[in-house]
Amino acid sequence: MEYVSTRGGTGAVDFEGALFSGYAPDGGLFMPQRIPSLDRDTLQRWSGLSYPELVKELCSLFVPAKLVPRNALNELIERAFSRFRHKNVVHLSRLKDGLNILELWHGVTYAFKDLSLSCTGQFLQYFLEKKQKHVNILVGTSGDTGSSAIESVRGQKNVDIFVLLPKGLCTQTQELQMTTVIEDNVHVFAAHGNSDEIDEPIKELFADVDFAGKYDLMSLNSVNWSRIMVQIAHYFYAYFQCTSSLDTTPLPVVEIVVPTGGGGNITAGCIAQKMGLPIRLVTVVNSNDIIHRTVQHGDFSLAGSVKATLASAMDIQEPYNVERILWLLSGSDSRLIKTLMEQFNISKKLKLPENLHRKLSETLGSCSASDQDIVGAMRRCWEENQYLLCPHSAVAAHYHYSQPHRFFCLSFLSSIPRCCLAPASAAKFQDAVLRAGLVPQIPPDITALTAMETRSTPLERGQDWAQVLRGRIEAVAQQW
Repeated sequence: MEYVSTRGGTGAVDFEGALFSGYAPDGGLFMPQRIPSLDRDTLQRWSGLSYPELVKELCSLFVPAKLVPRNALNELIERAFSRFRHKNVVHLSRLKDGLNILELWHGVTYAFKDLSLSCTGQFLQYFLEKKQKHVNILVGTSGDTGSSAIESVRGQKNVDIFVLLPKGLCTQTQELQMTTVIEDNVHVFAAHGNSDEIDEPIKELFADVDFAGKYDLMSLNSVNWSRIMVQIAHYFYAYFQCTSSLDTTPLPVVEIVVPTGGGGNITAGCIAQKMGLPIRLVTVVNSNDIIHRTVQHGDFSLAGSVKATLASAMDIQEPYNVERILWLLSGSDSRLIKTLMEQFNISKKLKLPENLHRKLSETLGSCSASDQDIVGAMRRCWEENQYLLCPHSAVAAHYHYSQPHRFFCLSFLSSIPRCCLAPASAAKFQDAVLRAGLVPQIPPDITALTAMETRSTPLERGQDWAQVLRGRIEAVAQQW
């Protein structure tokens, strides 16, 4: 299994090479050269597996045993999930009106990113210890990625992590989960800008090939293939939990609704679908609706400035993983993707070619939700189930409530269940819970954050953020 850039301008790399990269040197994103195809027998065999076992099986398809022997791979994944609070790691809550919520937030930081980043952190340690190597990780976060990334590598001697957060645009809990980590290898920057703006200095540093190579820069955003790979398991687990039998022909279909920001999770869903999993995918967004407009109209263009919403982790205007989805749907046409993405990077406007838009709209459904929609879904879910949704999960629930909870597929006249992915616990979004007129349920470990020491470096408007980052990375390197 080798990995190639979506823009075709760099040679193929193995899993280790993709893991330790951010963007590919040509500005593209790494994807598997070949997507494995699974047959009915494999799906039936996997249908009784636990979530961790599914992660092991899927990772073994993308990580050759010559790089990570299967027994070592199994141990890494077991270790990754050892800190999760739920015995099953993830949990499906079956609620009224056919609302199925797959809780992906039982990790340390109460966010779905703990699932992929805990595994990625283990993969990193495996290779770093083997080669006695040190890396510098650069992460931009809209809320949850930063804390999950920090938890995956905090205290590790061969890693330094540099996290940029948008000051005042995360919830207090999200910010404290980053700024209260007082470890020598953790460097947090509070930037006076939005999520898209903090990505710019990170892109600039990765684009400086000499600097990136000299200081061994890498990313743990969903730019990193390892995160996408682990997230594929969400879809298999959701599918198996929501189907009663795999004995029918054709196999039953499950609709999976995916709250979407940078697009990493929905990319994993597209790959699962490509592997042969019979799922219908719906990408749901907040008022920052570029993905919705792309699916509906082929319009991948910025629309003014980023809007601050209750679902703050999805306040993103440039969902970079769309490039991976377009590459997948174009038949791996890297020349086309290079042309399209270069056009977008210059003008921030892109009209998809008709054929590519048709394939995208056949692959994905889409929906956008306003803050009013989010609050309404949170209230209804509580009134009917006494179940608190985070605002991001509520975007998916809004779609569910606005649709018949089951509909008929005319090709085989069978009802189709629906599963909504829940990316975070409501405990992280107390203001949104209060806005919905509900009472937050706050775990003691989150309450304790407010009394802890904090540490971060401010990045003010007008500063050269890329230069500030360069200086800190160089200073840290001198200590080695």
